[in-house]
Order: sequence, then C-alpha cells, then structure tokens
Amino acid sequence: MSQEPAAVAVSMTSGPAQPSPHVLLVTAPFQSHVNPLLRLGRRLAAKGLLVTFTIALRAGIRLAPGDGDSDGGDAGAEAGRGRLRVELLHGGGLWAPDDPRFRVAGDMARHVEAAGPAALEELVRGQAEAGRPVTCVVANAFVPWALRVAGELGLPRGMLWIQSCALLSVYYHHVHALAAFPEAGAPGSDLWRQMLVVDLGRARETVQWVFVNTFDELAHATIEGLREHLPVIPVGPLLEPDDAGGECESSPAADDDGCTAWLDARPPRSVVFVAFGSLVNNDSAEVEEIAAGLASTGRPFLWVVRDDTRALLSAGALAAACRDRDRDRDRGKVVPWCAQGRVLAHPAVGCFVTHCGWNSTTEALAAGVPVLASPRCSDQRINARFLVDVHRVGVRAPTPLTRDALRERVEEAMGGPEAAAMARRATGWKEKARGGGSSDRGVQAFVDQIRHAGARH
Repeated sequence: MSQEPAAVAVSMTSGPAQPSPHVLLVTAPFQSHVNPLLRLGRRLAAKGLLVTFTIALRAGIRLAPGDGDSDGGDAGAEAGRGRLRVELLHGGGLWAPDDPRFRVAGDMARHVEAAGPAALEELVRGQAEAGRPVTCVVANAFVPWALRVAGELGLPRGMLWIQSCALLSVYYHHVHALAAFPEAGAPGSDLWRQMLVVDLGRARETVQWVFVNTFDELAHATIEGLREHLPVIPVGPLLEPDDAGGECESSPAADDDGCTAWLDARPPRSVVFVAFGSLVNNDSAEVEEIAAGLASTGRPFLWVVRDDTRALLSAGALAAACRDRDRDRDRGKVVPWCAQGRVLAHPAVGCFVTHCGWNSTTEALAAGVPVLASPRCSDQRINARFLVDVHRVGVRAPTPLTRDALRERVEEAMGGPEAAAMARRATGWKEKARGGGSSDRGVQAFVDQIRHAGARH
C-alpha cells in the first residue's frame, strides 16, 4: 500500500496533460454590458485561467486594445499562464456589425436571440477542435439564450448581474412573487423585460454562480438576503487595471484624446466631469442647457459628448462654454469618448455629473469622487437614491438638466457648506472599494471550483 501513491504520481506525470480550465464569456451588444464582463474576464485570466470573450459585435462597441488575441487567434500556447482572448460570434445568419438594423434595440435583441444560439454552438465546437474545450459559460443579463445553449451542451453556467445588488433583489422578488409590487400585474410586452424574466425566473435551476458587480461593504445585507435564493458571489467593483492605482496614468492608452494631459494641467479637485454613458440620449434643449450651465460655473470641465449627440450642440454654445476669456485659454474640453474610470481616478476631478448607471456609480465610489446625480431610467433612480440619500456622496439634480440647476448643484458639491464632508465620505468609499477582500475571495473560490471540476474529468 505504501507504493500506491507513487504509482499514481507516475501515472499523472506520464499521462496526457489536462487542458486548462476555459471560461467562455457571452454578452449582449451594449457597451455597458461589455465593460464589466471584460473586466471580470481580466480578473479570471489573472488567476491563470484561459478566458474567451464573445459577442455579436455591432458598430460603436469598443473592445479595449490588448485584450488577448484578435478574432480567431490561437491562445493555446499561453493558456497555462492565463489569457483573455476575444473571438466574435459568426454564422447563424448574424448581421454584419455595421448593419443599420442593429441601431433599433428591439430588432437587435430579437435578431441576436434568433441567430445567436447557432453561432455560439459553432464557437464552442471550434474551441474543442482547437484543443481548448470550454469548461463553463458565463453570460450577463439579457442573453438567456446563451445559458440555454450552454445547458444543452452540458456546460456549467454562471450569470454576471451588471446592475446593483439591490435591484437584483427587487427584480428577483418581483419575478418570483415573493413581495407585492404596485405594478405586479402589468403585462411584460417589451422584449427586454421578457428576457429579464427568463434570466431570473430560471436562475435557481440553471446557474451555479450569480456574480454581482459589488462588494460586501457596499451591499452586505442585500447579498446575505439574496443568498437564501441565489448563489450570489460579489466580484466588484469591476474596474480597469489602470483605474485601481488611484491615478490616471500618463500613457498613450490612458490619454484618450489628450484627456490626461489636459487634466494634469488642472488643480486637484477642480474639474467638473460630465458623462451620461453609452445609451442616454440628451435632446438638443438639454445639451444647450448643459453647455450654458457649465460655462456659468466658471470651473474647468471635461464633457463627454458622443458623436450622435455632438450635432445637437451649436458651435456658438460650445465655444462659449469652453473658452475662458479672462485667461485666454480653454476652460473646458469636449471629447466623444474617454476611459471613464481612468478619468475619475485623476486627482484633478472634483465632481462627476452622471446619469447614475451602475458602472458609473461603482467607478465614482471607487474613485472617491462626489456626484451630481441626474438619473434617467431603469436602475438609475435607485442608484441615485443610494448615492445621495444613503451614502451621502452627492447631490440630486433635475432631469432633464437646466443651466441654473447645474450651476447651483455643482457649487453645492464642490464649494458648498457640505462639500468637504461629502468629499471625506467619498474618500472613505474609495478606501473600502479598493480593499477588494470579499470580491477577491469570491473570484478565487470560483476559480478553485472549476479547476477541481476539470481535474475530476
């Protein structure tokens, strides 16, 4: 008997090498869905896993440079050290990325729901044929078809919830009739609501892991309450690697359109940063009001105005907002896009005017920046309520924004009687968010589980 372990050891070393665990990430084609899933992928790859990220790509979606191989590249040689690959969904009749039909959200959702399963099956088969069989599939919300395909292929499944844990609890209790809601009987005619019902209605039976982009200190009671119903694992805040250092790095990748150099020339906590995410559509009247309001603050500002919104901003309003005539230099900078987490982490930023999407909310907390909350829809109103009324790291503004409200609220957040206390509280959340203990333990526990599962096979 004393020789048995030695014999087993010889057999293990002389037999064929076990393939590295391989996690396949699947997302809906929205930038706010792409970003957190890619960030989770980087964390898993840093733990030594092979990770493939896939999407039915459409025009306007940004996949960060350096995220592993280009579409279809071979990642096998570096799988042992961990790697994040990007491989786009093909086939199944999927539209080309620049197909104009992708611009209508409902049409896009129905098309990807119909064409995505065949394309995903083809991708999974291709990974196996290339010697990197998929170990499990993790999809974020609104792609229930991906979890269905994974189940049919016998693969373990996980879900990344990309909104707040509080909203997950609200939706879950609503879907399962665990609590009464004022609109509980309203028909779910919209396709996105139907997808959400599918995601959460079957979650207890279909997913082994529900990852949430939060951390224990931020949502302890909600996490513990949900664990009675779902296998919740906090993995947040999901930030870009460069954002975690607390500074905006002076590198070409971080210097989006000259943002870093521009911020470097401004005093600490002096800049108003304005960004409304990838989906909010400000109308022409609000865009003009924001421009006038920023000009009236007399403070330097960095404003993200997407290309599809820039046409609504007149040249005269833009010039008036950006030019500091007293100092004969640009007081404001307007860009079509920036690496938001990096900008928020820059010490020059003193206030964040935001729609309060969950990515923006967690990035603001992690950066320790007070917010001016102007929520629009979905989870944004709940997020704004937590930021302003619960965590007290911001002020509330009307929606749509007006010039007077913008000027008054910016002054309240940056120079008013409560501004210093608000900034201290924001800094406290920055320290908590960057601790990462509970979330790192959650990621490591998942990695250990799939490694052990792979070893058994």
